[in-house]
Amino acid sequence: MITIIAAAAENNALGKDNNLLWHLPDDFKRFKALTSNHYIVMGRKTFESFPKPLPNRTHVIITRQKNFAAENCVVVHNLKQAISVCPKDETVFIIGGGEIYKQSMEIADTIELTRVHIELEADTYFPEIKSGEWTLIHEEFHPKDEKHLHAFTYQTFVKKQSSIV
Repeated sequence: MITIIAAAAENNALGKDNNLLWHLPDDFKRFKALTSNHYIVMGRKTFESFPKPLPNRTHVIITRQKNFAAENCVVVHNLKQAISVCPKDETVFIIGGGEIYKQSMEIADTIELTRVHIELEADTYFPEIKSGEWTLIHEEFHPKDEKHLHAFTYQTFVKKQSSIV
């Protein structure tokens, strides 16, 4: 099972200058709960945006840099290699960035999206979720409050099954 997990604004903005555009503590808690004890696949820039590797997860980093190394992480050079090093019987999480999300849309089974109810300028965007390919199966709204400057909605999408036999 391959799950894309992301937080994106209404205009699909993800980040700018390798930084997130918002601080949503409940979303961080949800991300940690879903991804802990799993393999997480990401691009090099996403990995480098962390102050340190995320605990209790196996990091698989995709980079074109042939000499890139990161302690206690698996380094590969394309998405196919990344998926091949992950256990076949476990959920694998694709955690970004924009180009990795784009490449993963074809192979993913599920999308766990936090839709942040704002439009912002960014240099990295989440790909369009096409209604003909994905079904929204769950939504949970979270209003803005003292810890969250923006309202957001957790959304779970599953890939529609092909009708080709």
